[in-house]
Amino acid sequence: MLGRDLWLRCPEWRALSPAGRDVYAMLKAKFNGKNNGEIKLFYSELRGLSGLRCNKTISNAFLELEKEGWVERTVLGGLYRRICSYRLTGKFDVHL
Repeated sequence: MLGRDLWLRCPEWRALSPAGRDVYAMLKAKFNGKNNGEIKLFYSELRGLSGLRCNKTISNAFLELEKEGWVERTVLGGLYRRICSYRLTGKFDVHL
């Protein structure tokens, strides 16, 4: 779950773009405690969110999350006729 500590105490969270934050929130929502490394998120699931209307914006958000260390891609999809899978790194999770 995304707690208030993430928003209040994590400067890395505030440095993310709004699109990056939206994509991360959706990835985190799909995490069930057992599927880390196998989290799949389709572009069609994201298109309804504010600011995520085109594929380029969504793609840039995923790249930003990877570059900043929030997620890791475990399966390369797209042109390879597979669906990308992601793993949450937990690098910035705030524990009380």
